[in-house]
Amino acid sequence: MQKNNVIRTHHNILRAAIIMCAVVFQLLILTGCAVESKEAKGPEDKLDWFRDAKFGLFIHWGPSSLKGVEISWARKSHPFDHPGRGPFVPDEEYDNLYKRFNPVKFDADQWMKVAKEAGLKYVVFTAKHHDGFSNWHTKLRDYNIANTPFKRDICKELADAAHKYGLKLGWYYSTRDWSHPDYLVGDNKKYNDFYEGQVRELLTDYGKVDIVWFDHSSGGWGDYTFQQLFDMMYSLQSENLLVNNRAARFVKGAKDSPPSKELQELVLGDYDTPEQKIGKFQTDRAWESCMTMTKCKDGGGWSYRPDGKTISYKETVQTFVHTVTGDGNLLLNVGPLPTGEFPADQIAILKKMGKWLKKNGKSVYGTRGGPVHNGPWGGTTQKDNKIYVHVLNWPEDGSPLVLPALEKKIVRYKGFNVKKPSVKQTAAGIEIELPVKDRDEIDSIIVLETE
Repeated sequence: MQKNNVIRTHHNILRAAIIMCAVVFQLLILTGCAVESKEAKGPEDKLDWFRDAKFGLFIHWGPSSLKGVEISWARKSHPFDHPGRGPFVPDEEYDNLYKRFNPVKFDADQWMKVAKEAGLKYVVFTAKHHDGFSNWHTKLRDYNIANTPFKRDICKELADAAHKYGLKLGWYYSTRDWSHPDYLVGDNKKYNDFYEGQVRELLTDYGKVDIVWFDHSSGGWGDYTFQQLFDMMYSLQSENLLVNNRAARFVKGAKDSPPSKELQELVLGDYDTPEQKIGKFQTDRAWESCMTMTKCKDGGGWSYRPDGKTISYKETVQTFVHTVTGDGNLLLNVGPLPTGEFPADQIAILKKMGKWLKKNGKSVYGTRGGPVHNGPWGGTTQKDNKIYVHVLNWPEDGSPLVLPALEKKIVRYKGFNVKKPSVKQTAAGIEIELPVKDRDEIDSIIVLETE
């Protein structure tokens, strides 16, 4: 009896050991797979949220709004740079506008609430534009918001509100600075140290920052220490910080030696930034079209311009669709009033965009452009085995919309925001028909499900 108990005990111990080994083995496999999967994705991982987001809010704002002129470019002098286009404001007058800047109706919480309700996923704010004025309490120069009648730290309030509403935060920072006394003077060391110091402040004092959006610089490669800048930025906000492709835009020549290939690749950042136009269909590198809601005859409209015209709701939606079907993001710009409010007509459009995205967001958020290249007719987005066909313009002669052939077989289809579509797949292509009365006047969306 005792012998049987011993044998039984040994059996139980052996059985428990086998089960434990199996569990450990499975955990090792799962862990290994997880690591392998993560490594397999490579450095593009940090762009996943950005490419899923699709829709960001750009905000250009500063003392120039007091005169309703183009931010920075209205300043008459542009040292070491493009002369710009008028009308111009004399330097002394422009550089002293900040002494009257008092946007008493500014409410960062309201701004970010509007952005959230509009379906926007991230915000990029002009911490400093080309004119050199800083919208935060920088310790490195007196030309900043602390020395205005308003006094409050706009960047701090905006960062807190963005974090509250779950929006990713980006700082726009212009390396150009037409009012700084050390800008491109001598070896540029004083100015280089200054602007790197300001970037350090922006990445140190405002919590999590997701994007640094540089905008142009002048001078030569030897005037800047870009490797040092990028090392510093990543050390402060981790390697997941996204940087656009303009950190060294317009830098010319080399005072000492040409930049290495590695350095040139470094300053290209993580994504491209076509401006005031929809980027071309591009899936191999992330991109973001930055475009204004205000259109001006001189090509501006980034900041508050009472002489400009706000684009329509339909144009806003279709610009967005053309962008995401090309596999890009839309960074849509608002120029607040000198009082601190968003223009009422632009708020109205953003609210309509929010309703459109609440209904149709599944066809854009988290998707990728393609597989069919977009064009004047519209475009496609895709996720898993679903293809969302966005038809903005149907053939004028009433014939079916014909798209190129797909490699995969379509097993079912349906209207996403429309009824009664007809889809035929042949070796030559895909024919899509929809009665005129059933078409959406802005964007008819049809879902194709493939094998």
